Amino acid sequence: MQGTVDGFSCGLVTPVAAYLLACLGGALGLRCTTRSLRHGGALRPGWLALGATSIGSGIWTMHFVAMMGFTVAEAPISYDRPITFASLGIAVVMTGIGIFIVGHRGATAMALITGGTITGLGIASMHYLGMAGMRLQGRLVYDTPTVALSVVIAVVAATTALWAAVSVHGFLASLGASLAMGVAVSGMHYAGMAAVDVHLHGTVPPSAVGDSPATLLAPMLVGPAVFLILAAAVVMFDPLLVTGDRDEAPPVRLSRTVPGAVPAQRRLPSYGEPANRSASPRTVRRVSQRSRQR
Repeated sequence: MQGTVDGFSCGLVTPVAAYLLACLGGALGLRCTTRSLRHGGALRPGWLALGATSIGSGIWTMHFVAMMGFTVAEAPISYDRPITFASLGIAVVMTGIGIFIVGHRGATAMALITGGTITGLGIASMHYLGMAGMRLQGRLVYDTPTVALSVVIAVVAATTALWAAVSVHGFLASLGASLAMGVAVSGMHYAGMAAVDVHLHGTVPPSAVGDSPATLLAPMLVGPAVFLILAAAVVMFDPLLVTGDRDEAPPVRLSRTVPGAVPAQRRLPSYGEPANRSASPRTVRRVSQRSRQR
């Protein structure tokens, strides 16, 4: 028996909320990655870790907020807690690997492709591991081409996001990159959900195994609250992290001298020779005539 699947049982509330969370996590993560590239030394790992945690947690929270609107008419849905939070760990770790590659290797083509691929696979792994944590009296069946499409979307979105982190500067450009990342991550999620069919196994038992969506609602709300508090703190104490303006002084242009060489001393002009060699011949004659008169 095939179940009746509805991915928008709450209307536009869950898609819009999930999209905003993806944009928020992406914006904070991208700006942290940008700051890590501008400041080396001991602060770089901290910025990269904060960026990875922001993007991974934002994507994970977006996924389960969107899943609040996913229902099967013939069967209640619950979630297994260990598998659910294991998907959060995978999202943060694999996103961190991709961000650290770009943060330490720079904006090279190989670093962007490698980091984007790892990050995209982490996003897809988080999605399908989170789906594996669903508990219902049935079996999930996936359409392979649609699953492959969702993975491609995740990889392209992650690579584009990392490129934007190292290439885009300014508030409006950063805002546009964050909105585009939210569209890509949400598109990956709903492409993956479009690949799902539910095959039910007869009658539903009176008690479901695992946590209900209402039980998981509390940690889901903690994520957005932490993001809002962190974003407010960043705006208050370090607004350049959000605006993306350059906070570094322009580089000092050094003279081209050979290391260790003694700088040449300026030769003093001899008697009757003008101090400024660029002076015109007429000025040179006047100086000579005055010296003769004296």
